Amino acid sequence: MRYNIFIFFTVLYSLSGVCQISDIQNIQKDFTAWSKYQKEQIFLSTDFLPIDENSKVISKESFLTILAEGNFIPIKISDEQNQIKYQLYKILPSSDTSIRATIAQIAFDELHNYKMEGKKFPDFDFKDLEGNSITNKSFLGKITVIKCWYIHCTFCIKEFPQVNALFDKYKSRNDIQFISLAEDNPQQLSTFLKKKPLSYSVVPNMKTYMNEALSLNAFPTHFIIDKNGNILKVLTNFESLELALDKVMKEL
Repeated sequence: MRYNIFIFFTVLYSLSGVCQISDIQNIQKDFTAWSKYQKEQIFLSTDFLPIDENSKVISKESFLTILAEGNFIPIKISDEQNQIKYQLYKILPSSDTSIRATIAQIAFDELHNYKMEGKKFPDFDFKDLEGNSITNKSFLGKITVIKCWYIHCTFCIKEFPQVNALFDKYKSRNDIQFISLAEDNPQQLSTFLKKKPLSYSVVPNMKTYMNEALSLNAFPTHFIIDKNGNILKVLTNFESLELALDKVMKEL
């Protein structure tokens, strides 16, 4: 069979029974098609079962490392239990080179973030725009959600309505708090937030801390911190944040 014949994949593997996969050629036909699929189906920040190209379960770190090399795409596989599974598939030679570059960069960032999980959130002692002191001790006994952003980050601002809704969802609970770290100075933030309100506590002048202590590669980035001040999850978009936070809060 010629490699470029239109193929619709239905994949069987022993771990979970029958699983259907979208047409891999269509997903890779151009960058727009891939971008749409990735946005709707691929959330590498979340918990998932990583499957290699030979249908073998591997570690998440290995999965992300392979993706960061730029030769594979992740494909979502669903099953009867609705557990999230992603499998590696080789990028077709005819694929847009932008797909390869984008996957590699995303996987590189996600691998960096994944390696932060389980570690203590770096020491800090800041004040928010209201003058409230925020330190590592502020984290103890509560789940803490942190959003890292800056005024000119389009994606950071676009998700404001969603993160505000998430804040409203949990604001009646006394075991969770929401904090944001922003690159901008207090005057810039005060002016901006009058037009674009953010329900989180806002800490200004965080550019150096986010670059050096957190080594962030992309914005927005969200952290979920446990009650002992350790990093539970590092997430790159609201959709992943919502899924992860709902899971954490249900388990308390």
